[in-house]
Amino acid sequence: MVKFSKELEAQLIPEWKDAFVNYWALKKNVKRIKLLRESKSAHDYNNVSTGFSIFDPFRYMGVKIADKFFGKADDDGPIIQVREDEESWYQTDLVTLFTEDDEVKEFFACLDEQLNKVNQFYKSKEAEFLERGHILNKQLHVLLDLKRVLHDRHRKVSSAKSDAGNSLCSSPLSLYGSESSETDEPGSDGSPAAGDLVAALEGNGMRVVGAAAKVKTKKEGVKWGKGKSRSGLRIELPATTPTRAISALAQGLWEDVINGPSRREGPGQAVNRKKVQCAEKMIRGAYVELYRGLGLLKTYSSLNLEAFRKILKKFDKVSNQQASPTYLKAVKCSYFISSDKVARMGDEVESLFTKHFAGNDRKRAMKFLRPQSQKGSHMVTFLVGLFTGCFLTLFCLYAFLAHLSGMYSPSSSDSGYMETVYPVFSMFALISLHIFLYGVNISAWRRTRINYRFIFDFSPTTALRQRDVFLICTTIMTLVVSAMVAHLILRTNGFSPYNVDAIPGVLFLIFTGLLVCPLNIFYRSTRYYFLRVMRNIVFSPFYKVLMVDFFMADQLTSQVPLLRHMEFTACYFLAGSFRTHHYQTCTSSKLYKELAYVISFMPYFWRAMQCARRWFDEGDLKHIANLGKYVSAMVAAGARLTYGMQPTPAWLALVVVTSTVATVYQLYWDFVQDWGLLNPRSKNPWLRDDLVLRHKSLYYLAIVVNFVLRLVWIEAVMPINTGKVDLRVVEFVVASLEVIRRGHWNYYRLENEHLNNVGKFRAVKAVPLPFQEMDDDE
Repeated sequence: MVKFSKELEAQLIPEWKDAFVNYWALKKNVKRIKLLRESKSAHDYNNVSTGFSIFDPFRYMGVKIADKFFGKADDDGPIIQVREDEESWYQTDLVTLFTEDDEVKEFFACLDEQLNKVNQFYKSKEAEFLERGHILNKQLHVLLDLKRVLHDRHRKVSSAKSDAGNSLCSSPLSLYGSESSETDEPGSDGSPAAGDLVAALEGNGMRVVGAAAKVKTKKEGVKWGKGKSRSGLRIELPATTPTRAISALAQGLWEDVINGPSRREGPGQAVNRKKVQCAEKMIRGAYVELYRGLGLLKTYSSLNLEAFRKILKKFDKVSNQQASPTYLKAVKCSYFISSDKVARMGDEVESLFTKHFAGNDRKRAMKFLRPQSQKGSHMVTFLVGLFTGCFLTLFCLYAFLAHLSGMYSPSSSDSGYMETVYPVFSMFALISLHIFLYGVNISAWRRTRINYRFIFDFSPTTALRQRDVFLICTTIMTLVVSAMVAHLILRTNGFSPYNVDAIPGVLFLIFTGLLVCPLNIFYRSTRYYFLRVMRNIVFSPFYKVLMVDFFMADQLTSQVPLLRHMEFTACYFLAGSFRTHHYQTCTSSKLYKELAYVISFMPYFWRAMQCARRWFDEGDLKHIANLGKYVSAMVAAGARLTYGMQPTPAWLALVVVTSTVATVYQLYWDFVQDWGLLNPRSKNPWLRDDLVLRHKSLYYLAIVVNFVLRLVWIEAVMPINTGKVDLRVVEFVVASLEVIRRGHWNYYRLENEHLNNVGKFRAVKAVPLPFQEMDDDE
């Protein structure tokens, strides 16, 4: 049977851990009480005991019978009394027992403190979610009114016979309104009447900037006249795509440079069906997050109640008293149990979501509101073990055959083998190593309760488990090593190099085709998610930067050798070098050398553009400083690449200077910004106040390992004497060390992000909303 402490640790919300009942501290208090009573009993027995009597069992039985029929003397009064003051603050008084036990007093004082902490946190989160719900309902009402206006106008335009009547999708509706006639008819351009829109918005307590004011007359009823609103409404769609980003930038320039601040209340934005659909999607996502937050608050309430019940039961067992009924009664009457606002709002969200976002289909609505996590499969575990065994067997066979043939020796007669095999197969090896380390990261994050799915915003229905990641890794490596063994056997047995050397290219095409395969096989959702993230990275800064985007871009900065291998592989097969075996065709080309600079710069450039976009969105100068780190890395990479082509003393000195500056910059950012370490004022010397790992020595070891692996660039200026091993094998080992450093860095980077969320009790995303109120004087 699992202990409750472990069950609580597994089920509690990681970001709210400090707000839960400190069950472990209360257990320590109970244990101290138990030890104290045991020592007192032993002391009393030694001092008072006069020996055993044959009448003792009869005396004990008589006392029990008397207690049963006449009651105990202390049953007349309560053991404890839990009082609640006017501010809903609980405090326990020891009435008849334990008045001299300091440990018991400390236990109940701690218990009161925990109960008050839970109540206050529950009240604050409940108020936060209720406010969110109120705002969301207001947003939903605006959305429904806008959809009604657009629908009515679309129906009118469709039935009109005039050639000027256009489709609503191409006829935008001015959100800020305009002057309209008293009859409130639509204009000749097919746009809905301003009066309909203003009436719809004012029905929700909002007004439109620059809109006409309603004037009541006795004969005509309501008409629209000139006037100025005190407040207004605008649609704000986040610039998450290149189109929106360019549109927002153009609009900002138009308002700030051409029109000027004094004319910002001009024609304004346009509302069309596509914008309303985007707004609907944002509101739907906000409702999903609100429902998730309400569910977390329910879990918080039930787990804390169970924790109080368990700890009081332990106390009763140790003290041989019945204090739990009295205290549990107070707990059940406290706010975090008695309040039903969260339950009622949850029902309301379910009803609204089912009606307006799921077509009254409750089953469909629950798929959004309560997505089910993937269930683990024993078949996945079996396949991981199977492919791991196959990979190790094939790798040993390949190593044996390569040793016999001497393919990796610098003096090998078949120098073309390294030209054809090394770039392609080392590329797959680096990819597989990175995937394997990601699986190790997931395993470590899960063990230490780091909520990586929330940080990356992964869907629980499609997020990969560590076993899935290991399956992908072992499958790739098994296929790659199989191709390597087949290629080596065929080449050493005299088969035509024209056909044999096509094997690496065929393998590359197979994996590329599998990555973009539209069939629902081999983790299609993950493959497409990866492609979307890569798209966001390549087109930085036009896409809004999320955590998963810049985290993946950081991984690419450690895979520059892989990108260089991809360049050579593409050139090798496109230029037909595998047929002619003129391997210098690519490496001696001027275009190839120029592209080498571009490819070496790309990961750092993408990351720098992401920093620029984050600074533009958030206005934090820290992102500009982070941008400088990647610029210094670009300069150092360019200097090392040039030194490889022109190994002169001047370039050597430049490589040392630029690489040293970039390394110092990167080490500072790793330790201080990304990991949150090297804090001289921390209670943990030179670490941080909050640590996930129990052993502090692991953090000091991580600092040393990261420092050493950051210096692998020294191999470029001080080559290692490889002796009997080809130099490219050493380059592969150096590239692998950088991938290992990145995998090691990943754990501490996410640990720091998780602790930031914990410090702010941030367990639910803050989804931006489309309709924003504003004042005229903005």
